[in-house]
Amino acid sequence: MNIKVKILLLSLIFFTNIQKLFAQEPLTKIAFGSCAKQDKPQPIWDSIIERNPQLFLFLGDNIYGDTEDMNLLKKKWDMLGSQPGYIKLKKTTKILATWDDHDYGANDAGAEYPKKKESQQLFLDFFEVPKDSPRRLQEGVFHSEIIGKPGQRVQIILLDTRYFRSPLKTGYKVGEPGEGFRGKYASNPDPNSTMLGTYQWTWLEKVLSQPAEIRLLCSSVQAIPDEHGSEMWGNFPLEREKLFKLIGKTRAKGLVILSGDRHLAEVMKLPAKSYGINYPIFEITSSSLNAPSGNFSKAGIRFSNEINSYRLGLTYFDTNFGMIEINWSTDSALIRFQVCDEKGGVVLQQKVNLKDLK
Repeated sequence: MNIKVKILLLSLIFFTNIQKLFAQEPLTKIAFGSCAKQDKPQPIWDSIIERNPQLFLFLGDNIYGDTEDMNLLKKKWDMLGSQPGYIKLKKTTKILATWDDHDYGANDAGAEYPKKKESQQLFLDFFEVPKDSPRRLQEGVFHSEIIGKPGQRVQIILLDTRYFRSPLKTGYKVGEPGEGFRGKYASNPDPNSTMLGTYQWTWLEKVLSQPAEIRLLCSSVQAIPDEHGSEMWGNFPLEREKLFKLIGKTRAKGLVILSGDRHLAEVMKLPAKSYGINYPIFEITSSSLNAPSGNFSKAGIRFSNEINSYRLGLTYFDTNFGMIEINWSTDSALIRFQVCDEKGGVVLQQKVNLKDLK
């Protein structure tokens, strides 16, 4: 796709989404989650439905496809589509989604995955994106919507951290920062490496400049942590820095990050004044919907610690989903972020006043 077509498409997406406000009550309940094995039972949907969310955000690894055979990949999407709980969710709740490596097509894959164009169309088919949508023409599944009227607008920003991402760097060397940390990936300081690609970075700056009271920046991999050795924005420290500096540059207020991938749940906080951002950035990770971390859950351990200087409280390792409740009736909206277990019980919680995110 040549650059002129890309710019035209970007402008179309931008001006379409900036006008896309739902003629409905403001969002007060949003559920989110990640990592759902399509060939295993998914009883957690019942607990999610009981919370009556208006919107569910699928943050990636929505299935475990891991193939270059598109017929097989479609069959795996169909398996998710036939899950009884997911069928019930679709009847009551709007669903928006991005992908991670396993539903993209290969474990830890990035731009090198050879079937990314074909996989993108299957992804858009499954989530019933119209055939004439601009998203059918762009490269990558990134997307944004603003829901609600002025004063009660929630902006959903779904990043694509796979389609354009540069190769990961494996292994630590003696004396290198990060040596001995959990995980196999080391920091890649190459200034030419990327998480989002030039086109998506340009798009992100535009959407962050749109007016909204609350912004949910959805990243399939964690953005704030930079110490563990699993996949994260911290694998590309210059890109991580670029993300937070862009938030500061655009003065995008009310932003909170949602992430998945890790088969664990936790709440994190980047302190105010970091990277030119006036307020603290919170990140809530929720994973997995039906495949808890084998490292701890098999031993009966539900709460534990892992290297993460930004974490508030403990890490939760059992099956979980995320909930956001917004109370617009106060002078400044009160936002409650929760991580819930398979039965719907709250296991982690963070309350934030919107006035503190400006």
